[in-house]
Parts: sequence; C-alpha cells; structure tokens
Amino acid sequence: MEKTYNPEQIEAKFRSLWEDKNLFSSDSNTTSKNAYCIMLPPPNVTGSLHMGHAFQHTIMDILTRYHRANGEQTLWQPGTDHAGIATQMVVERQLAVQKMTRHKLGRDKFIDKIWDWKAQSGGTITSQMRRLGSSVDWKKERFTMDKGLSNAVKKVFIQLFEEGLIYRGKRLVNWDPILHTAVSDLEVISTEEQGSLWQIRYPITNTNKVMIVATTRPETMLGDSAVAVHPDDKRYTHLIGKTIDLPLSNRKIPIITDDYVDMAFGTGCVKITPAHDFNDYEMGLRHHLDIINILTDDAKINDVVDSAYIGMDRFKARKQIIQDLDNQNLLEKIEPHKLMIPRGDRTNAVIEPYLTDQWFVKIKPLAQPAIDAVKSGDIRFIPENWNKTYFNWMSNIQDWCISRQIWWGHRIPAWYDEKGNIFVANSLEQAQKQAGEGITLTQDKDVLDTWFSSALWPFSTLGWPEKTPDLSRFYPTDVLITGFDIIFFWVARMIMFGLKFTGKAPFKDIYITGLIKDGEGKKMSKSKGNVLDPIDLIDGITLQDLLKKRTQGLMQPKMAEKIKKQTKKEFADGVPAFGTDALRFTFAALASFGRDIKFDLKRVEGYRNFCNKLWNASRFVLMKFEEETIDTNAQLSTADEWILSRLQNTKINIEKHLNDYRLDLMSQTLYEFVWHDYCDWYLELSKSLLQNDTTKAGTQITLIKVLNEIVTLLHPIIPFITEEIFEQCNAITSRNSTSLMTQPYPKVIKNLISTKAEAEIKWLQTFILGVRQIRGEMNIPPLKPLLCFVQNFNATDEQYLANNMSILNSLAKMESIDKLTTAKQAPKSATALVKDMKIFIPLAGLIDKDKEIARLNKEIEKLEKKKSQFEGKLNNENFIKGAPETIINIEKKRLAVTLSTINNFNNQLKKISSL
Repeated sequence: MEKTYNPEQIEAKFRSLWEDKNLFSSDSNTTSKNAYCIMLPPPNVTGSLHMGHAFQHTIMDILTRYHRANGEQTLWQPGTDHAGIATQMVVERQLAVQKMTRHKLGRDKFIDKIWDWKAQSGGTITSQMRRLGSSVDWKKERFTMDKGLSNAVKKVFIQLFEEGLIYRGKRLVNWDPILHTAVSDLEVISTEEQGSLWQIRYPITNTNKVMIVATTRPETMLGDSAVAVHPDDKRYTHLIGKTIDLPLSNRKIPIITDDYVDMAFGTGCVKITPAHDFNDYEMGLRHHLDIINILTDDAKINDVVDSAYIGMDRFKARKQIIQDLDNQNLLEKIEPHKLMIPRGDRTNAVIEPYLTDQWFVKIKPLAQPAIDAVKSGDIRFIPENWNKTYFNWMSNIQDWCISRQIWWGHRIPAWYDEKGNIFVANSLEQAQKQAGEGITLTQDKDVLDTWFSSALWPFSTLGWPEKTPDLSRFYPTDVLITGFDIIFFWVARMIMFGLKFTGKAPFKDIYITGLIKDGEGKKMSKSKGNVLDPIDLIDGITLQDLLKKRTQGLMQPKMAEKIKKQTKKEFADGVPAFGTDALRFTFAALASFGRDIKFDLKRVEGYRNFCNKLWNASRFVLMKFEEETIDTNAQLSTADEWILSRLQNTKINIEKHLNDYRLDLMSQTLYEFVWHDYCDWYLELSKSLLQNDTTKAGTQITLIKVLNEIVTLLHPIIPFITEEIFEQCNAITSRNSTSLMTQPYPKVIKNLISTKAEAEIKWLQTFILGVRQIRGEMNIPPLKPLLCFVQNFNATDEQYLANNMSILNSLAKMESIDKLTTAKQAPKSATALVKDMKIFIPLAGLIDKDKEIARLNKEIEKLEKKKSQFEGKLNNENFIKGAPETIINIEKKRLAVTLSTINNFNNQLKKISSL
C-alpha cells in the first residue's frame, strides 16, 4: 500500500472498475429468492448535485450496497425528471442570446432544441452522482419523457378522464405572470416583506355612511363581489343585506356575513374578490357571488371591468387607484404592514391567484385508499410522527391542477372540435375516430404538471403498463427516501396512483430525512452565501474560487460584499480536499431522525482523519505478512478472542440500526469499533503478541480476518477506501474476488462471543488507562519505565496479571509489577483502581514535587484570567443582546472547558501536595 492515503486516485480507479464490470446491475443475482428496490427521486435534468441530494443519495447507496451484499437481487432505479418550466427557461435563455424566441422558432423546432440541449448538457447531475459513488443500475436509467414513460402517462390520463376523475374547468390557480402559466404550490416561495394596509371608505348605498374596508391589494377592488362581516359582529348587524356603492366602479355589491371573517383584523370588514384570492373564491362559491377576473395573463388590468385602468400593470394601477381614492376622499388611512408575499421560484414575480381554464384531477376518491394504506400499516412513515402531517393534508386535500401553459412536457392528449367538444385519446387518429370524419380537431396546447408523470415513477420506470419481469420482481419497492417538503407534492401522489393503477402501495417504508443546514442551523441559500457544493468538499476549492461561486449572479453589491466578508472569515484557507468517503461518512453520521441537520466542516475533517487512521492501520497489518503465509489453524490468544467477540457485538448492533434506519447509530458503532477497539487497542496489543512465537500466528490470522470484515462492514458507507484495502488484502489471502462489492455482508457468529475474553481485556484496559492517567496528571514522560505495586487483588486479578504481564510491561511501560499484601507496605504513590484492586505508582525520582507544584499554579493562574474574560463577556448585557446565539454558545463552551481544566489542575495539585 502507498504510504499516504490519496482519495482522488482511489476514487477514479474504482468508479471505472465498478461500471466496467457491471457490478451495479440488478440482473446479477437472478438466483436470489429476495429482491430489494429503491427508487431514486428523479432530480431535475437541469440540476446539479446539492447537499440535500448528496445526503439522501448517500443514505440510499448505503442501503443498496448493504442489501446487495446480503445476496438480494437489488435495484436502485436511477433517472431524471424533465423539469418542464426549468428546462424550458434554460433553452429560452440560450435562444435569447441568439436574439430568437420560442414563438419565432415554433413549437416543434423548440422541442427539438430542448432534446439537443439534454443530449449535450443534461447529464451534469448523473456524472456528479458517479463522483459520489452512487451504485444505481445505470443501464436502467430512465427519463420522464422516455417513450415508455410517456405512454404510461397517456394511459393514466385517459383512464382517469374516462372514469370522470380528470376534468377541465375554470378555477383559481397560482399564476406566474412572467411565465404565463399555472404553477404548483412548491414553485411558490412566500417570504415576509414590508407592505401597506390601506383602509378604504366603501359608501353604503343611499346613505351618507361608509364601511371602512382594509386591504393589502387595493387594485383587486375592481373585482369585488361583496363586503363581508362576521355574523356575531354587532357593529354591523343592522347593515346585513344592504349594498355598497363600489368605489371607482358603477356596481353595487351586497353586504354579507361569513364565519371566515376575523372581527379583530382591521375594521372587521373584508372585501371579497373571488377571482383573485383563494379564501375569497371559496366564500364566493358559498354565497353564489359573481366571480370577476380583472387581470390579463401578464397581470395587467383587462377590459372586463369598465374602468380607466385598462391596460395598466397591476402595480401601476394600484398607485393610480390609491391616488384616485384619495382625490375622492375615500382613502381613510395607510399603515405599514408586514405580509407574506408569494413569489415564483423561477422568476421572482409576485404570484397571482388567477381564474383560468385548467385540467384537474378529482382527488378525494383517490385520497381515501392512500389514507387507509398508512393507517393499516401497509405503508409506514419513518419517523412515525410524519403520519400526522400526511393525514392532515390528505384529509383536507383539494383537486389537483395538472395543466401547465408551457411547451416542454407531456402534451395533454385532448383534442377540440370547432364547437369546443373534447376528445381524449392516445393519438390524433383515435381522437378523429371519436369525432367522426370531416371534423377539424386541434390538440390542447397545454402540457401536464411534471408531478403528474413523476407520480407514476415507481411503476412506470419498471415497464408498466406492460407486465415486465422487473415490475413483477421489484414492485412494490422497499423504501422511499425523500424530504418532508414533498410529502404532499410527490409522495402522496405516488401512493394514490400506485394503489389506483397497480392495486398495490408503491413502497413499504417512507424514510423522511431532515433538511441539511449550515453550521449555525440556517437554511442554505445563495442569497445568504452559505451554500456548500458537495463536489467542492470532495475535490477542495481555493478561497478565490469559492468567492467567485458565492457571489456569482448577485445583483446587489452590498450583499456580495457581506458574503465575501463572511466567506473570508470562515474559509480563509479555502476548503481542503476531503475526498468522497469522508463526506459520505459525515452524511451517514448526520442521518438521525431530526428535522434540521447542522452541517459542520469539522465533522468532515474528523471523518477524513478516520479514513487516514483506517489506511494506516491497514498498512500496519499488511506489512506483518510480507513474505509470510497465514496459518488458519493457529491458536488464538485472549486478545484475539476479545476482538473477535467485540466484532460480533458490533455486527449485532449494525443489523439493528440498519433495520431501524438509524444510519447515524450504525456509523457511530463502526467508528467506535474501528478507532477504539481495533486501532487503539487490538493493534497495540498485537505488537506484543507478534513478538511471541506462541501467539504470533493466531494474531496474524486475527488481524487480517478482522480487517477484512471491517472493510466489508464499512463498505456501504465508505466504498472507495474499503475497496482499495480489500484489494490489497486479497494479495495476502489469495482470494480471487473481483471486488469487495461481490463479498457477502458479514454475519454474526455467536460462538465467537466471549464474555470471558471481554472481561479480561476490560480489566487490562482499565489497568493501562489508570497508569496512563497517572502519567498525564503527574506530567511523567510516556516512555519512562515505572515501578508498580498492586494491592487488594483476588484470584481473578492474580490470573489476569499472570496472563498479561508482558503486555502490561510493553503498553504501560512497567519496569516491574509487585504485589503488596498489607496496606503498611504501600509507598507514597499516585494511585488508580481496577475494580477492588489498587495500583500504586511511586513517584520518588519521577517528578520534582516543587517544580510540578509551581507549574500547576502557573497554569491555574493563566486559566483564571481566561475565566474572568469569558465571564465578563457573558455577564455583559450588550454582548448578550447583540451577539448571535452561536457566538454566545461558543463563549459558554469556552468557559465550561476552562472551569473543567482548572478543576482538574487543582485536583492534581492536591495529589502532589499530599505526597
């Protein structure tokens, strides 16, 4: 093995080997009685790997590699989503550079351009997945616009239409006035912004009185259909049934009552605009109000209402309406008001509730079976608390708008004749048969929401509606791993469609992961400048390049300067190359059931150190076999039996944690076994055992056996380094294995669990640690030989001493170990305990008592000054009020460490002073 661990070389080597030898194939274990399948949530074809992807993909890969190693026929199904709006925008931007638009190009040629773009640039995220070591079956990669998946989409649409579960109607939707399309709730980002609350005087018909109505969108008053008050609001009881003379309009609108009205908000009077507010829309339906749309597709005032504002942009019209109200003495007052503004995630345009003709799925008939599937336990959420969120949404579910007014996507398979009659069919030819010869048909211009095709993903990717071998083998799938933010948009719809079209739930388990946040617990976003790129963590990045990435595209200079300052402070030396394995181990360690997951670079550094430790340990082991053969029948020492026993207990815990989806506990278990049991203890014990002809052969076979199992156990988490170590071990063990991926996952061997060996080595560890603690506390050089006396020993201690004398001399650097039979024989010493047995280390000649007392007093004096500084900060009200919580917590931790160190030094001082 190379002296230095070099992840870059290792990763490049095995990425090629795994794919060249088709080791990710789901067809490789055709004799297996068991199948295991995970569906990759299809990332956008326009996307690149972000921290959330890398986190979830690591979890999926760990489970996939584990089940593959267990001999199951395993499919991790890859693919990408066509991402209708996002992809169309990318190609439109490219056309704009050429001073061309999609409308000039025409629909068919524009679609061809998108396919060209996908062929050239649409594989970014899949290449990045390869960097991460994702062991998906690449030969089965799918795309939501593939022919097979498109046929599945048509079949589902037609069947739902024929059953009356898909319909076309005019309803309120989220409308992006820049893109000119309906968008899903997931594509709407609501953020708190400073706005205004306008109070407007609405004259009561045939009186000189007014009602004061508060609104945050005064321009929508042009479409008001009523003014509503709460039925219990005694201020307005006498006005119920009367009408209002709508300002700036020639219309009269009724005064109505509705429980929805909040008496405490504003004046308790609410204007009702059914065509421009979702809550008002529902109220309009309840009270049979007129639904008046006042906007065009691009959010300008239309000609439906007779007004002076026709053709004005909505915000320009708002200003003019306020001015006109003020001129007519109808503006009561204006107050600053914070409110949630919905903006399109692609355009940042303010989203309008907009009344338009769209296609909808009648969802409630599909929702009930999906609710029952979770209630019955056919599907379980992990953690279970997500059940409540799921049930709440499903029980209040609204019909789903599935049409989008763009060109890229699955075009709706519906045709219209000149009278507006609808013919839904697989093709124009079939639609023509329905309409009759001689009838001119025009296909619907809209495409389906991307969530519609992705709702079929678990079964369409396996060949449905055909009865393929993959469909019968891998469906239902085993587990879905995804974030909580798409439980409604994707998870619930997959369950509904899976049950509807296959009769089976699409997966057995749904593992909902937390959201990766920065080290301070803040959501990662470009505007905050705290986004980390997984590939940068793998390869490393200079400060200069990181600054470029973080400020690219920022229009506000102040924001860019703020991000630069923050980045320079946090990454003064750039980001080192941690390698893929260290990053994957970090993600595994973070895979708890928490909703928010703080990502700290120090943890990646810690797991990079773990990889180094594993590498160096492996080099040590392999060097012990140069030009030697292994005696597989050798006698084992107690230390050999101990490490094999600890290994079995480790495997028991790993199995449990994997079954519980607690990958954080799995990784912690492996970390502690490898770092502490194997490296810190067994390798040190082996150095002495290898010098003894009686124990050498047994230690050799145990060293290589345990190392082989370690890399096999770790492989699902850190596949690259373990594959390299396994290949090196192969040369020693003379196995002809192609790859560690083809090795069975280690099983628990119960007869290797030895409580006797574990008890003896625990005794030995306590003895050695006691001596090392004395060395540390008394500042005794680590290699200085020590005299040692023991007292209060029993028969077991006697036996353990006899068995381990050479190891104690070697690891604890004992000059001698003598037994004391009475307390009077004990010299003035530092002491430690091993159960009831007392250890004495005479300090005469080892330390200069006066010098050591002076040194400790000096250290305590320094620490007292630091303590005063920390306490001063934390007792300063201005500091507590002005400093971020993370900084305050850092200061508290520093104070706690300082106090603990002072306490330790005082204890040492007492011990030395008493000698």
